[in-house]
Amino acid sequence: MLATVTADDRTEPFEHPALFYRDADEYLAGTLAFIYEGLVRDEPVAVSVPTANLELIRAALGASADAVRLMDMTVEGRNPGRIIPGVLRAFTDTHPGKRVRIVGEPIWADRSETEYPACAQHEALINAAFAGREVSILCPYNTTELPAHMVADAHATHPILIDHSGRNHSGAYDPDSIVASYNRPLPAPPADAMVLEFEANTLTRVRHTAMAYARDIGMSEYRLVDAELIIAETITNSVVHGGGRGTLSLWTRDGQLCFQVDDAGHITNPLAGRLPAPPRVPGGRGLLLVNQLAELVRIHTGQQGTVLHIRQALI
Repeated sequence: MLATVTADDRTEPFEHPALFYRDADEYLAGTLAFIYEGLVRDEPVAVSVPTANLELIRAALGASADAVRLMDMTVEGRNPGRIIPGVLRAFTDTHPGKRVRIVGEPIWADRSETEYPACAQHEALINAAFAGREVSILCPYNTTELPAHMVADAHATHPILIDHSGRNHSGAYDPDSIVASYNRPLPAPPADAMVLEFEANTLTRVRHTAMAYARDIGMSEYRLVDAELIIAETITNSVVHGGGRGTLSLWTRDGQLCFQVDDAGHITNPLAGRLPAPPRVPGGRGLLLVNQLAELVRIHTGQQGTVLHIRQALI
């Protein structure tokens, strides 16, 4: 039987354990104990995990499934940058004054190498995003299917580790190091990319040119609406916060439209775009909107400037 986190051994309001499992039995033992403890304590409970694991939990819960908010992480958290604002905070913020618990599994074997750095940063940033809040977030990791470096990263992003041997504190816990180590340079656009330079007086023209490109490559009308918002927000942000000018590159790969925006700005807050903007406070919503709409957002930022890599499905 896997150990789990209980109310009696909390040292901080926020709990963020990693659950290392090898098979379906260990997965259900760990997640169900966590879920049922929440239900017994009348805590709001949500589960956001990949499709197959979601169905495992749904079936095991039986009638109790109606008391749990069940979400498919492959849909809700396709873009790792959306998980904190669009899944975790979206649930916790609807239950003010109550302790909340969530099973969140953002990393699974089919995640691509391009997606993974954003996933690792997400897991690290959860700790800062929820520090001091009455929330428990249990993150399962399939040690049979995931490569060793992903399991090692989980030791750095989670202060508590749970596996078949019990519950332990992580001696490798260092989330800031993960945020920094995955702030990696992004590949240059390919030779076939459309490259558009922009500044304040060319924003409209560049946006129209980019949208014409998206239509020419067969992007659906439904996706075009999101693509135009993404382009408008990113290039405008570059003008306002990134030195007044920048470069927008567009190309297609694997059924997706890739946008890459280069400018001279430096994003100093690693949680930018990952937290809901305070009400009645102007600004602070551009990158948040992009995270909500895109299928992937990767950022490399530093004193030398910022590169924003975004992907959106064509259909």
